[in-house]
Amino acid sequence: MSFADTLKSGKFIVTAELNPPKGTDLTDVLKKAEALKGKVDAFNLTDSASAVMTMAPIPVAYRLLEIGVEPILQITSRDRNRIAVQGDMLGASQLGVSTMVFMGGDPPQNGDNPEAKPVFDLDTISLIKLSAAMNAGKELKGAPHFTAGAVANPGNPNVDQEIQRMQEKIDAGAQFFQTQAVYDVEGFARFMERANKLNTPLIVGHILIKSGPMATRLNETLPGVHVPDDIIAAMDAAEDKSAKCIEIGGKLIAEMKKHCQGVHLMAIGWENRIPAILDAAGI
Repeated sequence: MSFADTLKSGKFIVTAELNPPKGTDLTDVLKKAEALKGKVDAFNLTDSASAVMTMAPIPVAYRLLEIGVEPILQITSRDRNRIAVQGDMLGASQLGVSTMVFMGGDPPQNGDNPEAKPVFDLDTISLIKLSAAMNAGKELKGAPHFTAGAVANPGNPNVDQEIQRMQEKIDAGAQFFQTQAVYDVEGFARFMERANKLNTPLIVGHILIKSGPMATRLNETLPGVHVPDDIIAAMDAAEDKSAKCIEIGGKLIAEMKKHCQGVHLMAIGWENRIPAILDAAGI
């Protein structure tokens, strides 16, 4: 099934994140995708994540399609105005890419080209509306068929604000959500009591925890993310960090999958642990 059909089917979805290289060699990206083929339904391709310059995700998406893997393009408004964004979207559609997740993007001063000028011509909701308008085909010679996704943050302390923002994205045309990383199962369950009323598939995010210091950095740098102290302590004490990462990830996902339609795994170099985590989660 296509990603769009999988969303409609109600099947539990597994997506994973891949970062295009800072260079032209796609060997590592394609190797990871091949290894996870059959385990992962689709791969998010980041758009110069953290404002660090990398290869554009569109050609990487095409290469994934060549090996029989479905890509999800992340599209930010940070670097391109509405003319360039629409051109990229039409080009991606021509290559067979139909699923996109829209977001603002990290500010350039946080990345490897801090002197770069930010664009932010459109906000996230405007990007989603743009996708819906292009699907309608007005003034286009041939219309695309995009499945539009958006991001959500269950860790936002202002839950009312987050739910309202999600509703606005749905009204604009969002057909699914992927979330920031979540480690608080009880808090996530409470959030989903509200979010499920929106009747839109939600895929919960999970960043693989490699060490205690890494978890601490996530708490310090990612808004809305909170790795509990017991997880940090467990990683600090573990002799086999990889095994503990798999154990923790499997346990968390097994609990959270009861409340949502999928999981989005951000492995950051530990993609080869994903099958074991899914097995531990009973997926």
